[in-house]
Amino acid sequence: MNQKRKRTMIYHVICRLLAVLLCLTSCGGGKDSPDGGQPQDPFTVMYASQDVNLREGAGVDTAILMVVLRGKAVKVYSTTDGWSRVKYRGQDGFIKTVYLSGEKPPSYEQMARNILETMTTEEKVGQMFFLRCRKDTAVADIQTYYPGGYILFAGDIEGNTRETLKSTIQSYQDESRLGLLIGVDEEGGDVVRVSKYPEFRSGPFRSPQSLYAEGGYELIAADAKEKADLLKSLGFNVNLAPVCDVSTNPADYIFPRTFGRGAQDTAEYVKTVVEAMNASGIGCALKHFPGYGRNPDTHKGIAVDNRSYDTFVSSDFVPFQAGIEADAGSVLVSHNIVRCMDENLPASLSPAVHEILRRDLGFDGVIMTDDLSMDAVMEEIGDGESAVLAVKAGNDLILSSDFDVQIPSVLTAVKNGSIAEERIDESIIRILVWKLRLGIIS
Repeated sequence: MNQKRKRTMIYHVICRLLAVLLCLTSCGGGKDSPDGGQPQDPFTVMYASQDVNLREGAGVDTAILMVVLRGKAVKVYSTTDGWSRVKYRGQDGFIKTVYLSGEKPPSYEQMARNILETMTTEEKVGQMFFLRCRKDTAVADIQTYYPGGYILFAGDIEGNTRETLKSTIQSYQDESRLGLLIGVDEEGGDVVRVSKYPEFRSGPFRSPQSLYAEGGYELIAADAKEKADLLKSLGFNVNLAPVCDVSTNPADYIFPRTFGRGAQDTAEYVKTVVEAMNASGIGCALKHFPGYGRNPDTHKGIAVDNRSYDTFVSSDFVPFQAGIEADAGSVLVSHNIVRCMDENLPASLSPAVHEILRRDLGFDGVIMTDDLSMDAVMEEIGDGESAVLAVKAGNDLILSSDFDVQIPSVLTAVKNGSIAEERIDESIIRILVWKLRLGIIS
């Protein structure tokens, strides 16, 4: 045996002995995996923020684990924030990624608080507005108002190709220090802003009622995934869907946009869509809380709902609760006046309605108004006052077409003490956490 081969064999024996020694001293070996499956791969997880399973090529996972290596060769990478990243192939054939550290990493909330400390009052107030995009001044409006995001409508999309729309949206993101929520109403059926144009899809996305009739919840889930994937490929990160309203009467204004079935079936529909959207990494908005019922169109005027609170608990709240439990990131509140909750104010401007959503339904994510330019609000209240009332009611995001009036009104209210800056900070934390979860900022 030549000397080179002999040295190689000795080296491999030593490595194996060290591996066994490390395994015995560090971990004891042979323990079950955290999910009760096969024995663990080359480490024992001491802290795990979430399970880490990545198919090869799927990208870098954001979970951070504290691990003890157990004597298997792994490839270690350095990262800019000082964590040590390890990639390896697990027993299940998946490529897995872990981060090694002696400390638990910061939570999204702590990261959001760190960002909050760098923000001016003007930036904070701007972040609370989800603006209807004015494409001719969109870049300048970001520089002036620091918005939380833009909502695009059909007129912003018409005439674009996939490439030009994606480029335009990216130009907005490039201009924003805090990243933008880029939203659209792509419900399917009567409300489609993107798929109505053949440049983006061969035909418009179908209504939930049509999908269910053909293929049940399985087709609903496949449709939601396709929709999310299309929107994400164009640069959108929020779809203002699903519609959670319960309606079984074709005469109702809201009926064509709903699942068209009772509360429990609608809840299953909402759960299916939210889970599919979350899996695709796109934000959703459960709408229109507390439930539209048989009310007329609030785009055209005031709607008053005289139903009992028990009706909401037993029916209208059920799909919203299902969406919340499925981890929906936001809830959109309607402009209906729901007298069993608030005699006078539209739900979107009512502290009582927001308290029910937080306290009784346990929602801790982002609450947003429907667009305050709708006639149900404008006829009685007007631009500036409605935005101030919306913040005081507990909204985190204000859907706004008339933002050049509404943002200065809220900013004035903060500076004169009518709205406490602490109230603004509560919303900013929720907005930033949502952006972190969606990967808009990091």
